[in-house]
Amino acid sequence: MPMTEPSTTTPAPSAPNAPAPVSGGAWAGESLDSVHTREDKAPRVRAMFAAIAGSYDLNNRLHSFGRDQAWRKAAVKAAAIQRAARVLDVACGTGDLTEALARTNASEVVGLDFTRQMLDVAQTKHKRLPSDTAAKVSYIEGDAMALPFEDASFDALTIAFGIRNVQDPAVALREFARVLKPGGRLVILEFDRPRFAPVRWGNDLYCKVIMPRTAALISRDRSGAYAYLPKSVDQFMDRAQLGKAIIDAGFAGLTQRPLTLGVCVCHSASRAASVQ
Repeated sequence: MPMTEPSTTTPAPSAPNAPAPVSGGAWAGESLDSVHTREDKAPRVRAMFAAIAGSYDLNNRLHSFGRDQAWRKAAVKAAAIQRAARVLDVACGTGDLTEALARTNASEVVGLDFTRQMLDVAQTKHKRLPSDTAAKVSYIEGDAMALPFEDASFDALTIAFGIRNVQDPAVALREFARVLKPGGRLVILEFDRPRFAPVRWGNDLYCKVIMPRTAALISRDRSGAYAYLPKSVDQFMDRAQLGKAIIDAGFAGLTQRPLTLGVCVCHSASRAASVQ
């Protein structure tokens, strides 16, 4: 497939087979009991991110105490971008990691996201980038489980805090292996529960009690996004299970680096020479 032409003004095409919209709040009541096994998870996630797109960056900075930027720097380092590399940033959201990747030796960075409103913010921010960095970046609306790229199209692929939001992470991981060249780097940033008990207790108090209230207040959110967040972390695979899923999808040489006392983990691996 030809390289995607950078664009900041042309609207990205809609994702194929887009799920039906969700009426009312995306996450509330019994919908939070088992967020990852719901058949309507995808439209709920899309509605949630559409609702919070405008305040997403502010809440990230405030509620991570600025650590979200350090975590993305760790992801860029783990990706080991080589000169002239082509990089795909899946679930790119408002483009923070996409922009950081574009500041490396990469020749092209494609940011892909499921939610049009998040990409609208990313494209607005794109206009403020230096011209040489901006020229590397393009954004497209798409589904992590059906990437609109040919096999072996990219040298590296990243996804930051997005894999747990996918309807079926195993399908997405196989897609990541498909579009990466043999030896291409996969980097996944994802939240985890700290293993040291006092840190885990403090993190639980913050993420389950304090943050949902303050973040919802700042964003004036009625979608239930910040009720979903701690549930989605608690109910998702732990680092060992996610590591196994990465290997099963066709990757090798897995490393898992805990960040900020284990609040999140940077998983990195290389696409195996052959993928079944």
